[in-house]
Amino acid sequence: MSTLDLEQGSPEWLAARVGKVTASRIAAVISKGRGGEASATRAAYMGELISETLTGQPCNAFQGNADTERGIEQEPQARATYEVRRRVMVDAVGLVPHPTIARSAASPDGLVGADGLLELKCPRPHIHLDYLLGNEPPAKYVPQMAWQAACTGRKWVDFVSYCPAMPEDLQLFVVRFEPTMAYMQALEAAVEDFLAEMDVKLSRIAERRAA
Repeated sequence: MSTLDLEQGSPEWLAARVGKVTASRIAAVISKGRGGEASATRAAYMGELISETLTGQPCNAFQGNADTERGIEQEPQARATYEVRRRVMVDAVGLVPHPTIARSAASPDGLVGADGLLELKCPRPHIHLDYLLGNEPPAKYVPQMAWQAACTGRKWVDFVSYCPAMPEDLQLFVVRFEPTMAYMQALEAAVEDFLAEMDVKLSRIAERRAA
């Protein structure tokens, strides 16, 4: 596994992600509209990456909100609580390029042992309880975690939800996700198709600029 030793959220990390399909947006790549056609979400994401490729600057389409600010604030304690409860150490990681697909990468919330990854969430109490009662990895994060595994070569991802507002015995929810090879290969094929479509559009733009 090759990594770029960059602090997540730093200007250098943001610059290294420009024009790349990343794990946090992989759901947009596989998003489907009515009738199974490519969705507006997918088209919008492709537009963002094309703009980034042309300008060399991140689009910054999402500037954050109260939920993301809470997550940033509580993430260190969430990681420490996970380490204590599971008796493991979590290693920080920057950006991990996919080993074979250029212009794609992932930034897991941490490396666990030789085979694991960490995906941390610090949601509002009612959402945390939904995760706890569901007792399985939330479906909307499955593509993201699978892409992290595909990029890193790791076997599993611990999905962790942390909510300090809850009673102590309910503050931490952990469930392990082990993506199948078939699912990761399907994601890889979808990303390759997505990037090929991007290249077609970039070629058309280059032709227009040259005319």
